[in-house]
Amino acid sequence: MKIIIAGCGKIGVAITKSMLKEGHDVTVIDSDRDRVNEMSNIFEVMGVSGNAADSDVLAEADVPGTDLFIAVTASDELNMLSCLFARRLGARHTIARVRKTDYNDRSLDFIKQQLELSMTINPEQLAAKELFNLLRLPSAVRVETFSNRNFEMVVLPLKADTPLNGMRLSEMRARYKGRYLICTVQRGDAIFIPDGNFELQSGDQIGLAAAPAEIQKILKQLNLTRKQARSLMILGGSRTAYYLARRLSFAGNYVKIIEQDRTRAEEIAELLPSCAVISADGAEQELLLEEGIRSVDAFIALTGMDEENILLAAFASSVNVKKVIAKVNRTELAGLAKSLGLDTIVDPKQSVADRVTQYARALSNSRGSKIETLYNIADGKAEVLEFAAAREFPGTGVPLKNLDLKRNLLVAGIVRNRRTMIPTGDDAIQPADKVIVVTAGRQLNDLSDILK
Repeated sequence: MKIIIAGCGKIGVAITKSMLKEGHDVTVIDSDRDRVNEMSNIFEVMGVSGNAADSDVLAEADVPGTDLFIAVTASDELNMLSCLFARRLGARHTIARVRKTDYNDRSLDFIKQQLELSMTINPEQLAAKELFNLLRLPSAVRVETFSNRNFEMVVLPLKADTPLNGMRLSEMRARYKGRYLICTVQRGDAIFIPDGNFELQSGDQIGLAAAPAEIQKILKQLNLTRKQARSLMILGGSRTAYYLARRLSFAGNYVKIIEQDRTRAEEIAELLPSCAVISADGAEQELLLEEGIRSVDAFIALTGMDEENILLAAFASSVNVKKVIAKVNRTELAGLAKSLGLDTIVDPKQSVADRVTQYARALSNSRGSKIETLYNIADGKAEVLEFAAAREFPGTGVPLKNLDLKRNLLVAGIVRNRRTMIPTGDDAIQPADKVIVVTAGRQLNDLSDILK
């Protein structure tokens, strides 16, 4: 497909990488000529310098012939306006980043309808949702939900004292009963789709898939259950912090936000009267101690500086805060975070790239099994996808054990009429099923792509 991306910031770069990896023809637009030149030098893209709402700039980028126009500049208004003009010029589909907290769901629906937007994306809201799920399951370093939360996949680190060290998955299933599936294992830089003979080791990160209630049962058996965080400290008063604090306070949690800018702190305090908001420099460790960091259940570092988030999250770990999370935008710093013992980091731009990839694959797919959810896991080495099975799927009604499936691929779950199944070889996919598939080293556009 031909795709145009307006905005060459962090989000734009992440989407560009993802779209090129998918094999699409990409053009980028930005008002900063240096950024455009840098993108053209680094990636195989065409670059156009100028205002994304200028008809001449859009014409130069060949908007009339584009399949998908994505506007992710720093301005919500420019994003919406450029998408409107792109549609009028002939772009088939448009996506706009809309970040302002002023827009509620009803106004966003109205905007989408009036501007004929295919989708709006809010990186901060996506990050807040991811953070909320992690705080709901503190043992996990990643939590992904499918089929309206009827099915989940959680990534769990195996510590040095884990009873699973040296245990084959077949032994684990015999010892720890339940309807769950270990569908991925990350060991260092390698990712495995394991079978029953796979032997687990300390230091592995395992992807465990099941219905939410079953996940709680197996965590309890493995002695990995931790109580949900009820008292939380958030460093930084960003939009992400606002969305997260709002969710947490609605759920009855005590939330303290530390924001250095007094004007922003006062604004958040007015928006979130149930939260404690402190205007101070959270980079000072003495201040964090005075504000009670030792007594909170969780510490989340959400400033605009990755290095500050990493260092202060490491400090929180050093004073024995049970759950510590850092927002890290720069991929090259993720390794540093892990080397400091921070196994839970959040990258908002990757969440956006996953959403756009999901939408682009759905557009490319003309066969009918719609991609409903897509997540990159294991540092992008594997994917977890949810398909709505179409009647045309050639494997309909055939037991999974009789399907000729591709290698490094696993049907991890089936949701039928809101009932979750961890499928066995005797189960079969039926029309309208939600089918969760885990794959490594390959791209799936349709459910039929699981077959050889």
